Amino acid sequence: MKRIFNPLIFSILFGLSLISCQNNAKKKKVESVSSEQLAKEISENLPGQTAEIVHPGKAVYTKYCLTCHQADGSGVPGMHPPLGPGSWAGKDPKELIAIMMKGLSGKIEVNGEIYKGFMPSHAQLTDQEIADVLSYMRSSFGNSFDPVDAELVKKVRSGK
Repeated sequence: MKRIFNPLIFSILFGLSLISCQNNAKKKKVESVSSEQLAKEISENLPGQTAEIVHPGKAVYTKYCLTCHQADGSGVPGMHPPLGPGSWAGKDPKELIAIMMKGLSGKIEVNGEIYKGFMPSHAQLTDQEIADVLSYMRSSFGNSFDPVDAELVKKVRSGK
């Protein structure tokens, strides 16, 4: 949930609390503080904002892809290709789905580099998981390609 800090409302509430404190017995003298100073102090002491919304494919990527393709999608030189711009992330989604289903072995070239790693089949994943992880890959690591739909995965899986 995103927090919204409204300096005007806070200043009014703070002012009211000061007045009530002054009306209380003369125990303490309250120093006046500018609203800017107060807002700065409060914002510095607030707990961190809630985490941004996590892409549903990130968990699948973390579980099945991260070891070879790394957290930042950079891959492993000579073994597992990167997933960033210029990689296979922008290929036809049907081809990417087929790679997820069947795996991939042998020499491949990505961004002018040769990779000789092995990618196992991930056919055990659901259609939605494959769509999610491919969509995550296509929208992360500097990529901005369209997401992959679970219906397309279903069609490719069934051979249609």
